[in-house]
Amino acid sequence: MKPQSHNVDEVWQRLRKRYGPRPAKVWGRGIDVLVETILSQNTSNQNSSAAYRQLRRRFRTWNEVADAPVEEVERWIRTAGLSRLKAPRIQTILRQLREERGRISLEFLKRLPPDQAAAYLRRFKGIGPKTIACLLLFAFQMPVFPVDTHIHRIARRLHWIGPKVSAEKAHILLEPAIPPAQRYEMHILLIAHGRQTCRAINPTCDRCPLLDLCPSGGGRSIGILPMNGCIQN
Repeated sequence: MKPQSHNVDEVWQRLRKRYGPRPAKVWGRGIDVLVETILSQNTSNQNSSAAYRQLRRRFRTWNEVADAPVEEVERWIRTAGLSRLKAPRIQTILRQLREERGRISLEFLKRLPPDQAAAYLRRFKGIGPKTIACLLLFAFQMPVFPVDTHIHRIARRLHWIGPKVSAEKAHILLEPAIPPAQRYEMHILLIAHGRQTCRAINPTCDRCPLLDLCPSGGGRSIGILPMNGCIQN
């Protein structure tokens, strides 16, 4: 099961009309986007952003973060939740990058094709398909398509993917179905739609611009999906 090209284009056009154009932009340097994306896992965007700001206020450089006692890093990212997991994960990645590359930077990835850049990032523990896709899309504007919890939910409801397709498998199925030039904007628009209209609980189907395209519309067969934490709730 995969979305039809005409259906994808129609969804893109309608969401664009409802929520407005979302032109692509670079969100920050690669390492900055990576750390913020790790902090966003299993929490809200508000909490992860607050944790990232606190971390950057406390430590001036990523080298300082890498060399700090893990308890100190935990303390400053506690707002994002799971700090005992995220702090050592972040430090391990920073140290591994420094050891392998001589400096803590991911800017060399912009010179690689997306598949090679993704293959490099998969070597790091704790970095999954969504985190990799977010990094490549938002830091380097590569034509990839991250699938977060909102997109996963909407894709199921539109029957773009089956009801048992995992978020990881959804990346493989959805990315080829969306034209490369639309992937950034489609990602942002679907998240806006998931937050404002196609919510996990009590979706407002009567106000949905995709209602006639949605087999689950009107509250029929709408599953409540678990959170799987680029952008969160």
